[in-house]
Parts: sequence; C-alpha cells; structure tokens
Amino acid sequence: MTLGALQESPTNLCDARTKANSIPNDFKPIVVGVYGIPGCGKTFLFNQLKLELGENCYEFYEGSQMIASLVPGGLAAFQKLDEEHNGKTAVVAGHFMFWQEGDQVGQRVYTRNDLNTFTNILYLDIPAKIVAQCRQNDTLQSRSTTSVEHLRNWQKVEKIELRDLCCQHSILFSLISSTLMLPNKITRLLYDFRYHTEEDNLRRAESRLDDIVVRYNCQPAPDVALVMDGDRTLVVPDTGMLFWKTLSNSKSRDEDNLLKAVFSSPMGYSYTAFRQATLLYEEAVDDHEFDIICEKVALTVTMHPEFVSLLRLVADQDHVLVIVVTCGLGNVWDKILAIEGLSERVKVIGGGCIADGFIVTASVKATLVSRLRDVHHMYVSAFGDSTLDLGMLGEAHEAIVIVGEEHTRSMTMEKDLLHAIDNDGLWASQVLLPPHASPRLDTTKLPQVQFTDKEFMKSILCHCKPASLRIVHATDRSAAKLLMTLMRDAMVAGPALRKAHGKVGSYLVIEFLTGMIGLEEYTIPHVQGHQTSGFRLRHEQQTTIVALMHGGEPMALSVNSVFWLTMFVHTTQPSDIKPHHLHKQRNMLLVDLVVNSGKSVTEFIQHIRSLDTTVRIIVIAGVVQAQSLSEGVFSQALEHDMNLSLVALHLSNNQFTGKGTTDTGNCLFNTTQLS
Repeated sequence: MTLGALQESPTNLCDARTKANSIPNDFKPIVVGVYGIPGCGKTFLFNQLKLELGENCYEFYEGSQMIASLVPGGLAAFQKLDEEHNGKTAVVAGHFMFWQEGDQVGQRVYTRNDLNTFTNILYLDIPAKIVAQCRQNDTLQSRSTTSVEHLRNWQKVEKIELRDLCCQHSILFSLISSTLMLPNKITRLLYDFRYHTEEDNLRRAESRLDDIVVRYNCQPAPDVALVMDGDRTLVVPDTGMLFWKTLSNSKSRDEDNLLKAVFSSPMGYSYTAFRQATLLYEEAVDDHEFDIICEKVALTVTMHPEFVSLLRLVADQDHVLVIVVTCGLGNVWDKILAIEGLSERVKVIGGGCIADGFIVTASVKATLVSRLRDVHHMYVSAFGDSTLDLGMLGEAHEAIVIVGEEHTRSMTMEKDLLHAIDNDGLWASQVLLPPHASPRLDTTKLPQVQFTDKEFMKSILCHCKPASLRIVHATDRSAAKLLMTLMRDAMVAGPALRKAHGKVGSYLVIEFLTGMIGLEEYTIPHVQGHQTSGFRLRHEQQTTIVALMHGGEPMALSVNSVFWLTMFVHTTQPSDIKPHHLHKQRNMLLVDLVVNSGKSVTEFIQHIRSLDTTVRIIVIAGVVQAQSLSEGVFSQALEHDMNLSLVALHLSNNQFTGKGTTDTGNCLFNTTQLS
C-alpha cells in the first residue's frame, strides 16, 4: 500500500529536521534490517536509497559484518554509538538463510544479536520469477542456477520465520512486494521509522483532538463531550477482523489473521503492536483497495439502535461534542457514521494507515479524555467495552461500560474491570446491548442503566447526576455512634477532644474516601528483606488537604497522617487558597468540623471553582445539618457541580449552633473564655 504523498521530499524533510535539531529529544537509535533472498536487488536498492536520502540522517551497511569491521562490538556497539553521538539511522542489508537447491533445509545465518538490535525489518518479497531472471543476468556475482519453485519456497520459509521472530522480539516487520516505485516506498517507510516515536504519536493524536475542538463551529464552545470506543461498543463485531475476512473473500483465497497473531504475541496491545498492525494493512493492499475494503466492511455492520438514537438526539445540541476514539480503522468508522448520516456531528480519531500520522492505543485514549477534561474543560462521559478502554473510563467524569452478549464480550474485561473498581477507584455504570444480555459483575459494583432512563441521559448530557449519589455518611453505623460519643461529651476538651476528632478524620477517609478516589499499588521494601506491594491513595501526590480553621484542623491533620504525600493548607478564608495550591492537583479535600447552613464551605467551593473548573472537591465533615443538603447554597452546589462530593460522619436534624462555651471550636483549643 502506498504511503500517501508528502508535501516535501523525504530528503528535504530529513535535512530540515537535521539542521533544526540533529538528534530529536525523544530519539531512539533505529537500526533497520533489509532482508530478501540473494538476487532480489538489495545492492541496487541501497545505491538508489543513498542518492535519495543522502548521509545526513542515514548510514547504509552491506551486512552486519560490515558494521563489525568498522565498529568494534558490531550492531549493538553501533547502536550505542549512534545514540550518544550522531543520531543517524542504520540501514543494514542482511541475509536470513542460504539454501542450496536439493538440500532439505536451508542454513540460517541470522544471529541472536541481530534480533536484539534491529528495531525494524523490511523484507523484499520480489516475485520469484523476477529474482531468477536477475540472478541469471547478474554478471558481477557468480550464482548457481536455481529454479523458480525453489526460490519461491525459500522466500516462503524466510517470510514465515522472520515474521514470527519479529513478533517475538518486538521488531516491526513489513513485506515490500511491489517492484513499482520500490525505492520511493522504502524511502517513506525509513522516514516514518526514524521520526515516528511514541511521544510524537501522542502529540499528533492530541493535535487531532485539538483540531476537532477548534473546528467545532459553535458559540459558546461545547462543555460536554461524549467519547466512544468503536468496535464492540457501537457495533457488535470487530471491524478489524471483518477487514481481513473481507480481504480474503475478495482475493478468493484464505488470508491468515495476522492481526490476531500480533496482539497475541509478547507485544500484546503495546504501541509497537499497533504500529505493526498498521504495517500489516500497508503491505496487504494499496490505497485504492484499502478504501474499497473499508467501504465493504462499513456496509456489513449495523450500529446499535440505542446509540443511533442517542447520537441523533445530541445532533441538535451544540453544547455536546461527540468523538469516536478507536484503536481500529478510522477509515471504517468514518464510513459507518456517514452511512448513518452522523458524520457531520460525530468525529473520528483513529489510525490504520501510516498516512494518518498516528495510531490509537489504550494510553492515547486515556490521554485524550483527560485532555478534554483538563485542557478543554469539558464534562466527559466515556463509553467502552474492553480492557483497552479502562484507562479512558477512569479519566472520564462518567464511565459507561457497554456489555454485549457473552459470546461477543472481551474475555479479559471481567477481571480487569473488577480490579479497576476495587483498586483504582473506577466508578462506572453498565448498559446492556442488547437489553437481554446478562450483566457483568453484579449490579451493585456496576449499576445498570439504560439509554431510555431520563435521569441517566440527564447525567451525561447535562452533567447533573443526583447529588444523593455523591453523598456518603456513617450516621447509622456502630462506628459513628462510638466516635460521636467523645465528640458530644461536655467533659472532653482540649487535647483529648482534638484526638477524638482526629479519629473521626482517619475513619472517614479510610472507610469512605479510599472507595471514592481509589487506591494505587506501588512497591515497598518488606521487613523480611524482599520487595512487596503497598497501596496509597490514587493521585495522592496530586491531592490537597484544606483545613478550614480552626475547627477543621484536628480532622485535617489526621487525614494528612493517613495520606502522607498530600499537600496541606491552613485557611481562615477562601482567598487563602492560591492558584499554586491547585496547580496540577486532582483532588481538593475541604475538611471542617461542622457544616450548618453550608454557607461557609460553599464560599470555599466557589473560590476554588474560580481558579479551577475541573478539580475534584470532596468536603469531609464530622457533622452535617441534614437541611443543608435539601435547601440552601450548599445543596445547590451539590446539585450542579458533578465534581463535588460529601463525606460525613453524622447527618443531624438538630439545628443547634454552638456559641462561647458550647462552641466545639473553642472546646478543641480551650479558648471558651475568649467568646
């Protein structure tokens, strides 16, 4: 498949990049092996590539032995030298095996060091008839006469074994089978290999997202984003698998599912694996045929009617941005949405071709959702079905797991989803498509919702989930009754009362807050001398504890003793919270002893929102007047701010407000005589 036209020639682009920065900051030395049976034209190709690419960015070697003669230590030493000094890409002509006609097997001549050093391998799959003719016409080298059939078998064995070895060693592999424009095609591949890094890939995907947001011609700008996976979320089948099946049918021959082999290899679902998948599409078809196959695939799939109805509903709502972010073929999803008449309102971020400029991985999905949330300040609802979607589900304000029938579901999702809920703080709902499908996990851990549920639709389109779902308290628990006893005892004051309040703070965050935010695992040294797993609050270093003085200090200090890595801030008024207290923070914990009307704590919330519209705010309180949750400014804040929650020990219907000797704040510090 051709790679798409570039505005400038690769040589000029390479020269320009070299002048600007001879070694890019994220550059990793690239060593490309060019393989093919003797007589396939490697030497002729190298001469053309040298003229086309020059020597500013690339160095060409006729075999790894040539490098060994020039650089002690061979390929590995060259790679280290390249990394430290010249930043050039090595292109090495190699031999995989030699095979005399008549021998049952060929002699493999590749080395383990080759596999440990090559980052990419291109195989010149020139038709055996052409190779035989070239061998016969070559007057510079004396080669034995070899039948076309033997050359064809030789190539077949090399292609199968090389492809498998590359999968096992995370080496990008591609067949180059067209003799037309061969140097031009390889030139563009070499340029892509050199400059396409994982960091650059992410920047390109982010740029695509930013372009979508900028080009969304609505005023005011949208404040809600729906981010959806494609395959097995919006439709039942995997369109990538359908592509290969359709391609096999169109060529009237069996086509091995090489895509499945890549993702089941040690590469897994890594950046390298998705890059390899792109090369598979590139080698299988040309641009024109690729587009035809994508069109055929799009015509064979049907979107879930529930999603079609949802997307048509939001088509008239300018405040909602809808994006399909797919690890699969972006071209297929462009066509599926066009068939449904949704392409004007639903945009696609996906790869599949080198010309797309980027691939979509699980980490890219998660980063794009967090970018919509933190950079573009949108309320994000994410929809996905598999382990690859868990990252973006975790970054979204609202996470919806799409659950299909059991025979179509991701096999690994159940375990990974449970881990994300129990350990990573994922709060998610599930939608069954079709409605008669059996739920994942249970409906307590993963509540079931429906697109026909007005409250659910309101939560994702207007981001106003009922505040009651974001309020947790221990009022009727035995622990709360014990802890409240010392707090109510008029004989307890000063250090003893502060200690009692500290126990409340520790209890609330251990029992409730860890479930709200989640935990993350990290490595700690075990007392027996080995390494083991420990846990801490998720995003603990990006969490700020705000003590609302002076009644909230004992609880706040206790919270800080549980979460050592958090930032701690004393405040007496909202303006004490400065922009640097919020910089790159994910959670703000406002700790106060009592919330009466909620007026004071609401002023703090409003001030924080004037500085940061997306940071998660959790109010932690000992006692909360129940009426403040049903009326007044605090109730309104909870109703309209989806990133605001409350954790309390006790909800009280008693509207008594302490004063002087009955003021708990004074009792905490023995300052009752001052009032």
